[in-house]
Amino acid sequence: MSVLFVTGTGTEIGKTVTTAAIAAAALARGRSVAVLKPAQTGVTADETGDAAEVERLAGPVTTLELARFPEPLAPATAARRAGLPPVRPQDVAEAAAKLDASHDLVLVEGAGGLLVRFDAEGHTLADAARLADAPVLMVAQAGLGTLNATALTAMALRSYGLDSPGVVIGSWPAEPDLASRCNLADLPEAAGAPLLGLIPEGSGAVPPETFRTTAPDWLAPALGGSDAFRIPS
Repeated sequence: MSVLFVTGTGTEIGKTVTTAAIAAAALARGRSVAVLKPAQTGVTADETGDAAEVERLAGPVTTLELARFPEPLAPATAARRAGLPPVRPQDVAEAAAKLDASHDLVLVEGAGGLLVRFDAEGHTLADAARLADAPVLMVAQAGLGTLNATALTAMALRSYGLDSPGVVIGSWPAEPDLASRCNLADLPEAAGAPLLGLIPEGSGAVPPETFRTTAPDWLAPALGGSDAFRIPS
């Protein structure tokens, strides 16, 4: 995969830290990495966005935002309320292709879930991924309720003709409850794809040096992770 889209089964579930972990693992293998954020919402011009946070955690990556909207809303709504032009799927696909020409890996981090609207016509991250002919990684929650959200996201991906390499749990608790432990076996069935990562909760708050050295162990080799990656029994 030279271009990989990253979407969540919801919002605030660890997409940015997961993106940073994949970037850190790729950098550790000597690969060049670009991170594309099509629509950054809920952040003003002088605040740190998701792409910059990936760079802080992972190390030297190329970052690109296509649009920034100050209110924490869906991109289409945030653009309309700010009086700014929306992001179009073609813009995302073209930006990803340009970055792909000069990088080994391009990570495209969505906003919220897969079908959050980008514009008034209802285009979404799925439309951009289809234009880019790129797979879409799902980032899911660990606990109760995640199976339904993951299954719906996987169903939507299939309806768009999109492939997914798998699913990553974006915040794996230090003391998982019964639902979380059972979901380790049930998530791949819901996703129709393998479980490829467990990002420990609080990983975004560790020192960047620690993040970079440990991130490969959180990911399966299919995402550039370590052979030491294991799913708890």
